[in-house]
Amino acid sequence: MPGPGNVGERVRNLRLTRRLSQAQLAGHDLSDSYISLIESGKRTPTPTVLRMLAERLGCTPEYLAEGVEPEQRAHLEVRERHARLVLLAGDATAAETAFADILARADDVDLTTRARWGRARALEELGRVEEAIALFEELREQADRDPGRASRLPPVIALARCYHAVGDLGQAVALGERALERLDRFGLTAGEEYAEVVRTLLMGHVDRSDLVRAHELGRGLDVGGGEPLSVRYQRASLRALDEGAIGDSLHFADQALATRAAGEPDRARARLRLAAAKALLRGVPSFSAAAPEPVRPGAERPAAGPDAARDALDLLTELDGLAPAEAAEAAIERARALVLAGEARDAVAALEEFLERGMALAVSRSFSPAPGPDGALRVQRTVQARLVLARARLAQDDANAALVVLRAAQAALPDAGVPSRPAAQLHRELGDLFAAAGDHPAATDAYRSALTAAGLPLPSARATTCERV
Repeated sequence: MPGPGNVGERVRNLRLTRRLSQAQLAGHDLSDSYISLIESGKRTPTPTVLRMLAERLGCTPEYLAEGVEPEQRAHLEVRERHARLVLLAGDATAAETAFADILARADDVDLTTRARWGRARALEELGRVEEAIALFEELREQADRDPGRASRLPPVIALARCYHAVGDLGQAVALGERALERLDRFGLTAGEEYAEVVRTLLMGHVDRSDLVRAHELGRGLDVGGGEPLSVRYQRASLRALDEGAIGDSLHFADQALATRAAGEPDRARARLRLAAAKALLRGVPSFSAAAPEPVRPGAERPAAGPDAARDALDLLTELDGLAPAEAAEAAIERARALVLAGEARDAVAALEEFLERGMALAVSRSFSPAPGPDGALRVQRTVQARLVLARARLAQDDANAALVVLRAAQAALPDAGVPSRPAAQLHRELGDLFAAAGDHPAATDAYRSALTAAGLPLPSARATTCERV
């Protein structure tokens, strides 16, 4: 644990423990009045005086200065690295506990900053996004106070992602645009930061039904190739240094070194291609005669069609390095692109194989969809796959087969106990597809579930009756 209080309090506590007077501690080199000033916090001892006092008090200068012995700090440094490894291994619960314990014990600025970042990421992984936002906001404020030591980009990018997750789309887009502008300023149009910012902006624009902006962003991406990423980071670091942005320069230099050591990262590029493909697919008419994709009133529908779907298919071909959940999402989006490109038969085959593999995996794991975020994500992916399969069946003019699939998707969706934007989107799409397949009572039920999942009041029975009339 860190020693109590400040330097002066630690000097006084140790002096009293050793039963020394201020004059005895001062010795021949210092005055007792100077010791009094140190203990009262009115003077900060120089490194030379710290070493002298530490020798007389039987401790280390590091303990007097910061309240932590070198052995303790080394132990905490090791624990912080192990906590990061635990987080990377996927155990966010254990990582969050470890980071919280380090924060309670550490008194070093760099160590506490890393531990605060790690805990925020663990909380985000656990779905405790509001708590993560509070920590990321602290990190952003810290970077604002000391721009020569830390870059604002990582916390701003993390905040954009988290605000999108909690449904604050305006804040997510505003922060994302700010981060993208800063990356452009340093000429950095590749790497993890760029990929994460653009992914967040693509999803934010799609969720706000700003499909024109989403398509513009999706078609104008730098999705890899050409110059090595380490060279891009190094050049961005030099530009930031020239502008006096020391924190950004250090961050980009660290990224250049990490990239050079690890090789070109595939996952960031693959995730960006996936996000761009998803953006291109939104707004493309799903069926020729049935319900089109809804567009926000007043919003402009992008001029998209089979060409956009084929562009998306091209983006979905080189996706090395994706995590399993992301790979599943990519498979579903590829099937969606096949439907929109007029290749419904290939989409049906791909989706039936995907769902069959998912059921086999569920049985092998004795899968219960209720507990934990992983189970909820698997349910979401399964429902998404069935909705796309229903679209494919409708594109084949087989409404009966589509209804069978839609009822299975409806049965898999849990009741909305708490507001959830993803669940609301799934119920809304389910309603659109039921309507397109001709089952209007089921469509009404799905729309009502979408309102409940979104936390909105349901229309009264009288209003519903009037609407039906």
